[in-house]
Amino acid sequence: MSSRPAVRFLDRTTPPHILTLVLMSGLAAMSMSAFLPSLPAMTAYFDTEYGIMQLSVSLYLAGTAVLQLMIGPISDRYGRRSLTLISIGVFVVASVGCLLAPTVEVFLFFRMMQGAVAVGFVLSRAIVRDMVPQDEAASMIGYVTMGMALVPMVAPMIGGALDQWLGWQSVFAFLALSGLGVLLLCFFDQGETASEGGIGFAEQFSQYPELLTSYRFWGYSLTAAFASGSFFAFLGGGALVATEVFGLNSFWTGVAFGAPAIGYAIGNGMSGRFSGRVGINRMVLIGAFVNALGLGLASMLVAFGYDSALLFFGFCTFVGLGNGMVIPNATAGLLSVRPHLAGTASGLGSAIMIAGGAGLSVFAGVVLTWGAGSLPLLMLMAASALLGLLSILFVLQRERNLARI
Repeated sequence: MSSRPAVRFLDRTTPPHILTLVLMSGLAAMSMSAFLPSLPAMTAYFDTEYGIMQLSVSLYLAGTAVLQLMIGPISDRYGRRSLTLISIGVFVVASVGCLLAPTVEVFLFFRMMQGAVAVGFVLSRAIVRDMVPQDEAASMIGYVTMGMALVPMVAPMIGGALDQWLGWQSVFAFLALSGLGVLLLCFFDQGETASEGGIGFAEQFSQYPELLTSYRFWGYSLTAAFASGSFFAFLGGGALVATEVFGLNSFWTGVAFGAPAIGYAIGNGMSGRFSGRVGINRMVLIGAFVNALGLGLASMLVAFGYDSALLFFGFCTFVGLGNGMVIPNATAGLLSVRPHLAGTASGLGSAIMIAGGAGLSVFAGVVLTWGAGSLPLLMLMAASALLGLLSILFVLQRERNLARI
C-alpha cells in the first residue's frame, strides 16, 4: 500500500499534484534555454558585444548558485507554498522587464531576477521528500525531474521559432505567460507540505568547514562542476557559433540546442539502470571519460578542417550523455561523504557546480574572439571535461589511500 498522502488536483488543502511539480521544475529549465537562439539577435538589437549579451547566461547562473544556499532554510522557516508563489511571481515580473528593457543593462538586471524561478526546481524535490518516505521518493523525483530532462529538448526550438517569426521579445512574452500559468496552477493546487525541523542559516553555515575540509567532497563537487562546465560553456557560446560560424537561423539554432538534452536523457536513463549494479564511482568515471573523449575527438576533427554544424552539435550529444552519468552519481557521492550533513552538502555542492558554470559561460564568450570557427569553444569545453575526468580520478585515488589506513 502506498504511504503517499491523499492528493486532490486543484485543492490547496492537499499536497500538490505531480503535474504541478513537473511544471514547476520544467519552468526553470525553460527559462534557461528558450532564449538562447535569440542571443545574436539581441546583441544586434542592443548594439552591444556578444560577450556582454552572454552575461544573460552567467548572471542567471550566478544568481541561481546563491539561491541554492538559501532556498532550503528559507522554505523550512516560511513554507514551500509561499516561497514558490513569491519566486514565480518575481519571475513573471522579471520576464516582462526583459521584454520591455530599453538598454542592455536593464535587460541584464531583469534577466538575473529571472533566476528566482530556480526555486521551483529545488522545492519540487523538497516537496516530494515532504510527501513520501525515502524509499518512495526516488521514483517520484524521477517523474518530477522529467521536466528538467525533456524541456531543454523543445524549449530552444520554441524560442528559435518565436524569434524567427516574431522577434526576440516574443520569447520573453512566452516565458511571462508560461510563468503566469504555472503561478496560477501553484496558487490553486499547492498545499503546504513543510513541517517543523529544518535547519537555519547559522546552523547550515556552521557545517561548511566539515565539508570543505573533506578531499572527497571537493573531488565529487569539482567532478560535477567541470563536467557540467562543458555544457555551460556550450550554453554561453553555442548560439554565436551556430549563427556566425555555421549560418543557422534562429529556428535551426534552437533545434541544434536540443542535442545535449537528448544525450542527457539517455545518460540519466543509464544511471538509473546501471548505477546500483556498477557503482557510482565507476559510473562517474565512465561519464567523465565519454564527455572528454567526445569533445577531444571533435576538437581534433575540427583542427584538421572537418568543421560543420552537424559535427559540432552532433558531438555535443556526448556532453549531455556524459553529464547524465556524472551529475546524478557525483551528487550521490558528495552526499555520502558526510551522511549526517547531506542537506547542507546538497546545497553547497550545487552552488559550487553552478557557480563554476557561470564562470565558464563567461569565458566562452571571451574565447570565441580568439579565432574563427568552433575550435576555440570546443577546446574550452574539452579542457573542462578533462578536468572533470582528473577530478574523479583524484577521488578514486583518495578512496584507495583511505582503504589502506
